[in-house]
Amino acid sequence: MKKYKNYYVPSFFLILSILGIMAAKVSSNFILGELYNRFVRNGIFLLALILPIMAGMGINFSITIGAIAGQIGMLLVIDMGLEPKLGFVVAIIFSIILSIIFGNIIGTILNKAKGKEMIASMVIGFLGTNLYQLIFMVGYGTVIKPFNPDILLTRGIGVKSMLDAGNYRNLYRNILPIKIGDAEGSLIPIIIIVLVGVIVYLITKSKIGYHIKAVGENMVLSEKLGINVDRTRRTSIVLSTLLASLAQLMYIQNLGVLNVYTGHLNLDIFSAAALLAGGATFRKANIRNAFIGIFLFHTLFIVSPLAGQNIFKNPALGEYFRSFIAYGTIVFALMINLKQTEN
Repeated sequence: MKKYKNYYVPSFFLILSILGIMAAKVSSNFILGELYNRFVRNGIFLLALILPIMAGMGINFSITIGAIAGQIGMLLVIDMGLEPKLGFVVAIIFSIILSIIFGNIIGTILNKAKGKEMIASMVIGFLGTNLYQLIFMVGYGTVIKPFNPDILLTRGIGVKSMLDAGNYRNLYRNILPIKIGDAEGSLIPIIIIVLVGVIVYLITKSKIGYHIKAVGENMVLSEKLGINVDRTRRTSIVLSTLLASLAQLMYIQNLGVLNVYTGHLNLDIFSAAALLAGGATFRKANIRNAFIGIFLFHTLFIVSPLAGQNIFKNPALGEYFRSFIAYGTIVFALMINLKQTEN
């Protein structure tokens, strides 16, 4: 009976998804098309959460800082006016450099907050967002001189809230084209996400992965075995931040628009909720949980506003279902996790 406890949350969401689809009365093509886009935009974010959980640090809500690194990289290449293929490569390089720097800072802070990592990472995410917005609202155009003044607001200070990244949307549209439901796209982003999943899996099976698992299970014993606990925990955060930065680049590339100040908001909550919906806990998570969770959670996320609208005959009320589902998932998973821990 104990082994089936891991399937309580996924089973619950599977039932809710089926009921939601029935209530929403939408076509399978619509759902499949939306799932393709959401898988491409959010897949790597879920993978970015796995290593910190394995290290015993719980949900890393500071992946928003990794997303900020990705946004800065994309904003800089848009400002520089680089050709899309070269620009995307340069954006990746910028993002990797920034995410490694940010990840080390976050990891060092979280090592000072052992046992309270989730709360600390959430606060770090809020602080990082405020600093980022301050720099690009006030610093850009004053202290930082842009290459292209057109990206600034009419007053000449601060970046516009939305920048066009449409040129990046067609980077590989004609390479291995596919049609999934109502969506037309490419097989390339799916291959990239699967490869990232394989890389994360290989990391978990490597020496670094062994150290991360050992630290997550028992920090005191790991220290006695000669494992540098703080460095291992910091490494898991650096890798998580780096993956989040690459995930945000894929999100922007698929969307074709850079929402400068809001593009990274709530992705930590939605990613955590999706991972938990896939059967992960605050102590254990794997690749399977990520891929199951993204389909279950986002299926419900897609149909819930339409289902709420049809049930209550109120379009505005239907939209509240999105936030209710995201935060409700975390609360529900927390209750299940606490109950399993007590048992």
